[in-house]
Amino acid sequence: MPDGVTLLADHYAPAGGGRAPAVLIRSPYGRRGLFGWMYGRGFARHGFHVVIQSCRGGFGSGGLLDPMADEHDDGLATLAWMRAQPWYDGSFAMFGPSYLGYTQWAIAADAGPELKAMAAQITASQFRDAAYVGGAFALESALSWTAMTDAMARPFGGTAVLTAPRLTRRAVLSGRPVAELDLATAGRPLPFFQDLLAHHADPAVPYWDKRDFSPRVGQVEAAVTLLSGWYDVFLPWQLKDYLAMRRAGRRPYLTIGPWYHVDARHGRPSMAEGLAWFRAHLLGDGSGLRADPVRLHVTGAGEWRDYPDWPVPGMTPQRWHLRRGFGLGPEPPREGGADRFRYDPAHPTPVLGGPVLLSDSRPRDQRRLEARRDVLVYSSPALAADVEMIGPVTAELFVRSSTPYVDVVVRVCDVHPDGRSLNLCEGVRRLRPASGRDEPVEGDVRRVAVELWPLGHRFRAGHRIRVHVAAGAYPTIARNSGTGRPIGDGGPMVPADVEVFHTPDLPSAVVLPRVAAR
Repeated sequence: MPDGVTLLADHYAPAGGGRAPAVLIRSPYGRRGLFGWMYGRGFARHGFHVVIQSCRGGFGSGGLLDPMADEHDDGLATLAWMRAQPWYDGSFAMFGPSYLGYTQWAIAADAGPELKAMAAQITASQFRDAAYVGGAFALESALSWTAMTDAMARPFGGTAVLTAPRLTRRAVLSGRPVAELDLATAGRPLPFFQDLLAHHADPAVPYWDKRDFSPRVGQVEAAVTLLSGWYDVFLPWQLKDYLAMRRAGRRPYLTIGPWYHVDARHGRPSMAEGLAWFRAHLLGDGSGLRADPVRLHVTGAGEWRDYPDWPVPGMTPQRWHLRRGFGLGPEPPREGGADRFRYDPAHPTPVLGGPVLLSDSRPRDQRRLEARRDVLVYSSPALAADVEMIGPVTAELFVRSSTPYVDVVVRVCDVHPDGRSLNLCEGVRRLRPASGRDEPVEGDVRRVAVELWPLGHRFRAGHRIRVHVAAGAYPTIARNSGTGRPIGDGGPMVPADVEVFHTPDLPSAVVLPRVAAR
C-alpha cells in the first residue's frame, strides 16, 4: 500500500496462466478454506485470474484493524498493483457477500472502465443505517460482528463465527451497561464497537464520510447483479442501491430468496449467478443470463418468479388499519379508540427471530411474545382467498407516550389455521422530541412513520394477517432508556406509557404491497 503496509493476497490462475480477465475479492475473513476452494478455484476453472486479498489488519495483512476505514484507498492501490501484473488483460470484475460486497462498492465508482462487472450478495454500499436501524442501535448484530472480526484477526480465531453469537447473547443478558458489553463478550475493549456507540445515529459526523459509498452508487458504470434474502439484515439498503442504479438509468439484476444472512443455502446460487454474470460481461457469453432482471422467491407460495423491475409491476400500496377490539382490515376505522401498554426498559420487550447478522433469522412462532402485556396484537379475520404482498412495507402510527424518548416497533405476521403466528417482516423508529417526520399532529400525539423490511409473501386462504406494535425488540435493538442519554452510559431508566390511536382522524395502519394473486 502507499503507506508501506503490506496486504497479503492469493492468486489463482486459469489453465495456461496467460492473459485473461481477473476477479478481485477483498475479504476481512481470510483467503483460504471456502474462499479459496469455491471462489478461487471455481472462477479460475472457468478462465479467470482470481485475486483474493486479506483486508488490512487481519490474516497476515499488516496495519490496524479499523473496519470500513481503508477499503477505498486499499482497494484502488490493489487495482494499481493488478494493472502491473503480466497476466492482467485490462479488465476485471469483483465478487463477494457481506463485507466482501462492501469492499466492491468502496472502489466501484473510481475503478474506471476496466471494471466490467460486480456480483454483490447480502450487502450494501453503506452499513451505517443497518447499525442504527430506524435510529435505534442494532445491538446484537453490531456486538456479535465486532467480537467475531476481532477474534478472527487473532491466532486460532477461526471458530469465532460459531462462538460469537453465543457469547453475545450471554453478554446482552448480563445486565451490564451497553458500553461494557464488549468486555463481557470478548474480555477486552473492542474499538469498533465503542466507535459505533460514540457515533450513534448521526450520519453527519466525519466518522462516516469515508465509510459511506451510497451517494456514488448511481455513478457506477459496471454491470451489477445483486443477491439477497427476505430475512437478510442488509436487505432494505441493498434495495436502495438497486433503486439508485435504476434512477441513474442502469439495469442491474436482483435476486431475493428465502434466506437469511449466514444461510448456507445462498452460497450455490451466488456462485452460479456470479459466474454467468462474469461470462456475459467479460467473456461475451450471455447464454447463462435470464430474460428478466428481477427474480423473487414468494414465500408462502414456494414459487420463484421473474419480473422486469422492483417494485414489481402492478403493486398497489394497501392500508391495513388497526381497529377497535384489536382487529385489522383494509376499511378505515369508523369509531374512536386507543390501546395502551407500558414499556419498562429495566425489563425490555424481547424479540423472537427477525433479521440479525450471525443467527438463523427464519420466521419463528410468535405466540409466546404475543402473550406479553407490552405487545399490542392486531389480527384480520381469516382470509377468504389467497392474498399476495410483494414490495416495500411501511407503517403510519399515531402514538402518544409519557416520555418523548421511545421506540416504536412494528411487525407483520402470518397466522396459520393451527394458531402458529410466523413473523415475516418488521421495523423500528426511535423517537425523540421534534424528530422531523414524527411531529405532533393533535396535542401530544405524534404521527410515526416506520419502514419495515420488504415482503414477498402469499397469505393463503384461511390464514390471518397479524400486526404487532411494541416499544422494544431486545437484544436486536438496544433498550431505550426513556431519557435521551447516550445509550452506553448505564444510567437510570424511565418506563414509557404508550398509547396507539385508531380513530377516523388518527387512522393507524400498516401499508402492505398488494399484488394480484397468481
